[in-house]
Amino acid sequence: MRSESVINERNLQISPTSSRSVTETVNGSHKFVIQGYSLAKGMGIGKHIASENFTVGGYQWAIYFYPDGKNPEDNSSYVSVFIALASEGADVRALFELTLVDQSGKEKHKVHSHFDRSLESGPYTLKGYKRFFRRAMLETSDFLKDDCLKINCTVGVVVSKVDPSRLPSIVVPESDIGSHFGMLLDNKDGSDIVFDVSGEKFHAHKLVLAARSPALRAEFFDDLEENKQEIVVTELEPKVFKAMLHFIYRDTLVEDEELLASSSSCEFSVSDTLIAKILAAADKYGLIRLRLMCESYLCKDISIGSVARMLALADRYQAAELKAACLKFAAENLAGILVSFSLGISPLSSIYLAKQRHKFQFSRLH
Repeated sequence: MRSESVINERNLQISPTSSRSVTETVNGSHKFVIQGYSLAKGMGIGKHIASENFTVGGYQWAIYFYPDGKNPEDNSSYVSVFIALASEGADVRALFELTLVDQSGKEKHKVHSHFDRSLESGPYTLKGYKRFFRRAMLETSDFLKDDCLKINCTVGVVVSKVDPSRLPSIVVPESDIGSHFGMLLDNKDGSDIVFDVSGEKFHAHKLVLAARSPALRAEFFDDLEENKQEIVVTELEPKVFKAMLHFIYRDTLVEDEELLASSSSCEFSVSDTLIAKILAAADKYGLIRLRLMCESYLCKDISIGSVARMLALADRYQAAELKAACLKFAAENLAGILVSFSLGISPLSSIYLAKQRHKFQFSRLH
């Protein structure tokens, strides 16, 4: 009896274990803009334009657009669109959706969903639609605007995983040091330096400025007049200086309606925009992060009409990332740029762009 009770006691001490298998989709999307459709048309049946590779669910994907169709028997009557699995030797189960964007604002997009879940043995296993859209209808539709098509692709990679038991977690909030320093700037507590910018006074703190800007650190502590309490700034406008202080204290780009103005607008030069002036201030005061933030903002407005002016701006203020983006855009859209120049854009811009493109090609060769 005693041995039986011992056995029962041991059985009661064994804790049950459990696990759970979860099958779900890891989703991602990619926007593919095809600029210069009329130039791509006629490249030949079976020839395609490819998007850059993008990653969803740990796999590489790409969108293939065939302006003259993929099928010889269709005699270029249709455009073809495919999703390509670009990862090496991969066996993937996936769902995807290809959407041709209605650019009229009516939201009448052309959507194709594909639910064949096997894509095996990449790279470049294709799934899609040989007869995605009849070409004659496409060219008179709201899907084509300013010789541009927009295709959105959503991929859902099917994955199965075991969901383990998890320990409790504690969520740590995002850093709020920028808001605290921002309050220091707003309240002027302990300020020990005043900047006079076109008659407008800005109170600040030498130690904060010196920690952020090598140029200001040199002015405050390497200069013989390190005890000066007011500095006159003549090169910057007050709103530009205020935006620079906003970054120094808060580590963010100022929110201003003027930043929404497109640098490619015909109403003013790129260099006259607020974001370009902030870029100039960032270069002057050695604020590398602010300069990169400005470059990223300006990069969104690169177009056939603005690329030469963007290049000139990037060259002037050592904006290497913006310059590289402009050169890449120019190399990929050369035909459209040359047409634009022929329609009346400044010859000086054309000469500048040609020189920059030559430098870019030479550097790639060496």
